[in-house]
Amino acid sequence: MLLVLMLAAAVFASGGYRYLSFEAVREAGDTLQAFVDRHWWLSLFILMAAFALLTASVTPGVFFVTILGGFLFGPWVGGVATALAATAGALVVYWVGSSIAQDRLRRKAESGEGLLGQICARIDQDTFLYVLAARLVVSVPFHLINIAAGLMRVRLRPYLSATFLGILPAHLIYCWIGSRLDEIGGADDVRAIMAQFALPLAGVAFLSLGLPLLFRLWRGRGAT
Repeated sequence: MLLVLMLAAAVFASGGYRYLSFEAVREAGDTLQAFVDRHWWLSLFILMAAFALLTASVTPGVFFVTILGGFLFGPWVGGVATALAATAGALVVYWVGSSIAQDRLRRKAESGEGLLGQICARIDQDTFLYVLAARLVVSVPFHLINIAAGLMRVRLRPYLSATFLGILPAHLIYCWIGSRLDEIGGADDVRAIMAQFALPLAGVAFLSLGLPLLFRLWRGRGAT
C-alpha cells in the first residue's frame, strides 16, 4: 500500500492528478480495501502521512485523497483523520514560513500591503477567530493562511485548533461522499449531494462571520 501511495504522490507531482476522477478513486479503493481490512491501523497511518505530505507540498488534487479516505474508512474516521493530516501539513508550511521569515520580509508582511500583508495583519490581531472564519468559509487560500501564520509566528495552539475545527466540516462531507461512492455515477450526483449540504454550510459560514463580532462584544463587556 505504501508503494501505491508513493506512486500516487508521484502522479500528483507530475501532473497526473488531472486524470483523477471518481471512477479512478473507486477503482483504487477497491484495490486497497483488502489491505485495509487486514492492516487497518497501518493503512490509516499511511493515508494520514501521505495526506499530510501532499498538503504540505501544495499538491493539487488532494480532494480526491479525501474522497478515498471516506471510501476506505467511512465519513467519521476518514473525515477526522484527513482533517488532522491536513492540519499537520499546514503546520509544516507554518514552520517553513517562520524559518524563512527574514526581517525585511516580515516587515513587508506587517506593513499590510497586498493580500498577504492584509492576512498577516488580521491573523496577528486575532489568530483563532480569523483562522477559524477563513477556514470555514474558504475566503482565503489555504496555504496563504499557513504562510502568513509562519511569517507572524503566531501562537500554535489557537492556529492549529482553529485550522482543525475550520476544515473538519468540509472533510466530513467529502468523506461522506466517498463512503457513498458506489452509489455515485458522476459529477451530477455529487452536485445533487452537495446541494443537500448547502443550507447547513451557509449556516456555518454565517456563524463563522459573526463569531469575531460576538467575541469582541463579549470581551469588551468583560473588560468594563
